[in-house]
Amino acid sequence: MENKHFLLICMPGQGHINPMFQLGKCLIHAGAGRVTFATTAHGLTQVEAFPSLENLHYASFSDGFDDGIKPTNDPHRIMAELKRVGSQTLTELLLSLSKEGNPVSYLIYTLLLPWAADIARDMSIPSAFLCILSTTAFALCYCFFEERDGVYDSNDNRPPSSIEMPGLPLFTSKDMPSFLLPNDPHASTLIPIFQHHIQALEKDSNPCVLLNTSDCVEEEAIRLISNLNPIPIGPLVSYAFLDENNSTDSSCGIDLFEKSAEYSQWLNSKPEGSVVYVSFGSLAVLQRNQMEKILLGLTSNCRPFLWVIRPSGSNDREFEEKIRDKVNEEVGLIVPWCSQMEVLTHESIGCFMMHCGWNSTLESLATGVPVVGFPQFSDQTTNAKMVEEVWRTGVRARVNEDGTLEAEEIARCLDMVMGGGQRGEEIRRNAKKWKGLTLEAVMEGGSSYNNLNAFLEKIE
Repeated sequence: MENKHFLLICMPGQGHINPMFQLGKCLIHAGAGRVTFATTAHGLTQVEAFPSLENLHYASFSDGFDDGIKPTNDPHRIMAELKRVGSQTLTELLLSLSKEGNPVSYLIYTLLLPWAADIARDMSIPSAFLCILSTTAFALCYCFFEERDGVYDSNDNRPPSSIEMPGLPLFTSKDMPSFLLPNDPHASTLIPIFQHHIQALEKDSNPCVLLNTSDCVEEEAIRLISNLNPIPIGPLVSYAFLDENNSTDSSCGIDLFEKSAEYSQWLNSKPEGSVVYVSFGSLAVLQRNQMEKILLGLTSNCRPFLWVIRPSGSNDREFEEKIRDKVNEEVGLIVPWCSQMEVLTHESIGCFMMHCGWNSTLESLATGVPVVGFPQFSDQTTNAKMVEEVWRTGVRARVNEDGTLEAEEIARCLDMVMGGGQRGEEIRRNAKKWKGLTLEAVMEGGSSYNNLNAFLEKIE
């Protein structure tokens, strides 16, 4: 593998960058000769610090907005510009690397970049799609297009029918990825992109989908997309936090936000399993009313909490400061960002209240932390369903008719997950079980470890 060169490209979102970066580390540790990690030119400027690894290099392509300023809010125009300029600059990057004596042997691309597969095919470079959604959500998308004979009509307002996959519970519309619903504001943009992803794979004589999951975590969904050559190689999280004996993985990941320095000492002062860790990811922006209710639910629960509230627009910063001022540091700590795996592996953490994004969901499984799910959009509703009904490692909080999560419901869910009742004990047992199964998959000799090595041997 020493003469192989892998180019990994992704969009500059926290949920895109980290699994792709973790894959890059896995490739290097498995003996890949050279790995180049590329995101957009503006995205590269947002990285707080670049982890340094031997044989790891960084590059960029353009999305048409290198200064980070988009002159339009129209998602169709933004995605069209990404495809137009991205295709051109990815081609230039591939030619430049070849001219420098480092031709790319294999291209791995991820969500929102299906045109990268077309570029690779035109340049006779084999490629693979890294699915950063849950495989269950991807399989539901696949079923959505199968119902429509592979064609999406933007005038078709039929909601997806209920889908039942063998071995899994029934998925109704409230459990589907939100962008498959006709009233979702992102549907008309994202559904054609997913269609392009599937069409690009079907055009490939040797398609390959790398899955950020393991055989045991999503066995049934993996089987449903078997014709796309799915290869589960996850979870793509920092192995340093999963295995204290693993000295090969010292870099946590890539952060697009500056993390706080104060939470470690605060966590050290709390009893084992007592703290509620609260984070809704890097994209979701909660309404003021909802933040007030979350604060009330947390404080009324009488358990210490660590809450990540990212700085948002200037209009909301004053309100966010008021939220912070209401919190007694003995009871709770609010920080702008943190190393999530570092927090989840801390012995004081007893529950993770989250949005159920796939990275966070995998990290909860890998660290054995029970979950209270409050999904917002995308595949988060699907993941929350799996947490509650398949892995049974947590509960999904129920919102009222206008979509608001009430303080009383938050307190109820936290009591259920962290309390001494039968349901809480079952959830904690399951969380511990899945932690063991997840660690087993990625360690030497595990299913994901073996799958990645088989993938590389096939390339060789």
